[in-house]
Amino acid sequence: MGPGGPGSGWPLAGTLLVAVAASMVAGGEDCLWYVDKNGSWHPGFDCEFFTFCCGTCQQRYCCRDPLRLLTERQQRHCLAF
Repeated sequence: MGPGGPGSGWPLAGTLLVAVAASMVAGGEDCLWYVDKNGSWHPGFDCEFFTFCCGTCQQRYCCRDPLRLLTERQQRHCLAF
């Protein structure tokens, strides 16, 4: 059997590749305004192309690491709490 046969990692690798590519396309995703742990207000800002908003509810920055991605939906959830 060739690549993609039973027991190969191709389906998982393909899914992972699509997920990473999708997050890269979402590059430029805005970091919304937030209040840090000291209660200081920070205005929202845009990330450059191929970067996206990363961090936590209390600290945000632009990065290229899809594992640190903080989506706008997650950011709005932070604002609710």
